[in-house]
Amino acid sequence: MSGFALFTTVLFNIMILLCLCSSEEDYNSNTTFPFVTSSQTFPWNKMRLPDNVIPVFYDLLIRPNLTSLDFTGIVKIMVEVKKDTHAIVLHSKNLKIIGSQIENAIHGNLHVLEYPVFEQIALLSGELLKAGRRYVVSLKYAANLSESFHGFYKSIYRTTKGELRVLAATQFEPTAARMAFPCFDEPAFKANFSIKIIRGIHHIAVSNMPKIKSIELGEGLIEDHFDVTVKMSTYLVAFIVSDFVSVSRKTDHGVKVSVYANPEKIDQAYFALEAAVKLLDFYEDYFNIPYPLPKQDLFAVPDFQSGAMENWGLTTYRESALLFNPKISSASDKLGITMIIAHELAHQWFGNLVTMEWWNDLWLNEGFAKFMEFVSVNVTNPELQVEDYFLGKCFEAMEVDALNSSHPVSTPVENPAQILEMFDDVSYEKGACILNMLRDFLTPEAFKLGIVRYLRRHSYGNTRNEDLWRSLTNVCDSDEQDEAHFQENEFCSNSQKKSSAAKWYMQDELNVKEIMDTWTLQEGFPLITVTVQGREVHLHQERYLKSSDPTHVTRFLWHVPLTYITSSSNTVHRFLLKTKTDVLFLPEAVEWVKFNAGMNGYYIVHYEGTGWDGLVKLLKKNHTTLSSNDRASLINNAFQLVSIGKLPLEKALDLTLYLRNEREIMPVFQGLNELIPIYKLMEKRNMTDVENLMKKYIVNLFQDLIDKQSWTNDGSVSERLLRSSLLMFACVRQYKPCVEKAQSLFQNWKESGGNMSLPSDIALAVYSIGAQDPEGWDFLFEKYQQSLFSSVKSQIKIALCISRQTKKLKWLMEQSLQGDVVKTQDLPYVVVFVSKNPSGYKHAWEFLRTNWAQLVKKFDLGSNSIAHMVTGVTNQYSTKEMLEEIKLFFKSLGDNGSQLRCVHQALETIEENIRWMDKYFENITAWLKQNVL
Repeated sequence: MSGFALFTTVLFNIMILLCLCSSEEDYNSNTTFPFVTSSQTFPWNKMRLPDNVIPVFYDLLIRPNLTSLDFTGIVKIMVEVKKDTHAIVLHSKNLKIIGSQIENAIHGNLHVLEYPVFEQIALLSGELLKAGRRYVVSLKYAANLSESFHGFYKSIYRTTKGELRVLAATQFEPTAARMAFPCFDEPAFKANFSIKIIRGIHHIAVSNMPKIKSIELGEGLIEDHFDVTVKMSTYLVAFIVSDFVSVSRKTDHGVKVSVYANPEKIDQAYFALEAAVKLLDFYEDYFNIPYPLPKQDLFAVPDFQSGAMENWGLTTYRESALLFNPKISSASDKLGITMIIAHELAHQWFGNLVTMEWWNDLWLNEGFAKFMEFVSVNVTNPELQVEDYFLGKCFEAMEVDALNSSHPVSTPVENPAQILEMFDDVSYEKGACILNMLRDFLTPEAFKLGIVRYLRRHSYGNTRNEDLWRSLTNVCDSDEQDEAHFQENEFCSNSQKKSSAAKWYMQDELNVKEIMDTWTLQEGFPLITVTVQGREVHLHQERYLKSSDPTHVTRFLWHVPLTYITSSSNTVHRFLLKTKTDVLFLPEAVEWVKFNAGMNGYYIVHYEGTGWDGLVKLLKKNHTTLSSNDRASLINNAFQLVSIGKLPLEKALDLTLYLRNEREIMPVFQGLNELIPIYKLMEKRNMTDVENLMKKYIVNLFQDLIDKQSWTNDGSVSERLLRSSLLMFACVRQYKPCVEKAQSLFQNWKESGGNMSLPSDIALAVYSIGAQDPEGWDFLFEKYQQSLFSSVKSQIKIALCISRQTKKLKWLMEQSLQGDVVKTQDLPYVVVFVSKNPSGYKHAWEFLRTNWAQLVKKFDLGSNSIAHMVTGVTNQYSTKEMLEEIKLFFKSLGDNGSQLRCVHQALETIEENIRWMDKYFENITAWLKQNVL
């Protein structure tokens, strides 16, 4: 560059910066800007985009090449200038910009500056772009199809004849639309999109909207034009080019629903089609807001990192999350597929129609969708008995939320890794659980009216927490958006009768925001200590925290919607606890009191004094006096209290003795969930004798129930899920009758060449026994490769991972990383399953440590896949040596992982495991010797 050119470039940049500084309130005279070259500064220095220019309309043309695995694109963005500027800053990642201009300005050329650190580009104009005017920016670019699972990426599958087929699919949430086209890649920058795709004659293209025309370009190419989308965020844009086929049906409301799959698997698409039609109709009726698009496609992508994605009008899924064969798929497959479809279709309203303003409030999308899974499936598919499983979601969230490293439901985030970390149990499960608690608090009728008001008020817009609370306050006060709807509602027409229940018998006006801010703006959850003194019930709240530092619990205060039943009344009584301590009065003295009736509240309870004794006695005498959820919550709460020294371990173990008589799925599952991890900790310390005693106790506890299980698919969904879990547990624990039956069935299946039909609910137990010898493992792996059924592949994969053959376990993880035989999308699950195996946990940790750089490149720093591996591989370690080894490794990573929340969670969990074992090992040894014959 000549001296004059250098001078003019620097002068040009200074002029632009001065213009930006004078028009941007965020800037002041000492603001510094990053250098992009030795002579050029980038005209923006924040991770979030400026709001001086906003997008209005995108016209996007994409041409993927499935042979060379790259693509080209042209995007024309109509923007509206809000403040005078010389620069338009937007997102672009790994895109080569090869042409740029502004179409309706005097000086049409744009100078492009790139700042990869923030994944941003700046389009510099030679003339001032005036506030109030609209301009059209045109950018031509090229890129490779992504090798990860984000952006516009390559996916492959093999036909039964061994042919390799390639397709190109998108996954943009949360920050990957910028990998497919330059854009304003933040959820609040909503716009309309016109999408055109060039593809070969042997492929099809699908996008958010229906195809309106196709143009033959010659040389075997076709350009498909799709209808203009509704106003939406960039992360919801989607397009796929493939050779897939579809089946279709219309809903009662006239929406065309289609399921797309690999041609050889399309016969597995009908269950999802029927479920989607039923669920879409339910949501239209429930929200009383029409689904705004003419079609809804569900697409089974062969390579997909998460379970599914809610792209508006084109939801995408893992094959295992969408495809179902009634003869082969299990009860858990049926339940799981229905719930995932319910989740993604709920997003068409919560997330797509109304979108959080920024990723700090991701829970407004995900917590609602998770919650609506249960509401919708409970009505549309009552036979699935989904109410049995909601409780487990709350316990999962509490495991994370009990750590110092947890975070508030609404948490400030900025960079892509931090945003990815928000897709965790706190946003999903805790979000759903506090919504369920709020519905129980307000009454289902009032809650429904409030969320419908929220959707109507903010359609095609963006929201924050307070917008939801405002919509849920005084729901019977109509406004211009919902006046007719509320007036016709029976709840509101009888509001005088209903209002006391809705406000929990309080005289003061209900302040939903004041209550719910305590649940969304601070991390953790409350421990309620209950002390009964005659008719007085003394209450005290504090944060439940698994930490040796008590200073972390004092500043927390929640507004807790308490519920309780007593020995003299099974009516659910209610009390809103707003202070650290309070007292409520019973009409008479009682033998026992049980708080958190039905476990609708997101808190745990400690019964001080003789409170636990009365409940343990009740469970032993007549456990069905309490609901199955109440029994499960008592089991969970007891062991959580042991962890923080509030309850003797012996008392929690005494409580589990009643499980010999338990038959309901949730208490049994919770008993297993509390007891199995104890011997898992012992495994990591080589405490074989006590470990075996613990295993024997658990088998003895459930032996009668195990023996009663048939090796069939008979019964309700809950009975089938219980059967599958119990038989799997019994066989892996070497319970002789179970092992002998499974060995016999596996031998018969193997001799039939794998053609004999095994009941799907017991197949996992059978495969797991078969995988223990090398010949059986090899046969299973052969069948894994040949199977077209995701459910079969999933069961075999788990069985392969719990084999005791260490060489094969290591080989399986390596194959998953390569992605040829076992897909890389399955790698996180393979590694975690191997880590639960006594013969594999050391190898799983070694694999994670050795391949960290490759894993982060494939799955992205901060992703749920990385978090799943980090916490899953380490959460059963209980020695100081392993704690130091893991701590040193992650410390050595620097910015490539040491700061991740999942790393802090992993280290906290190991520290807690060490404390638990050091404190209670002798106690549990003594108790087991007394109680195990």
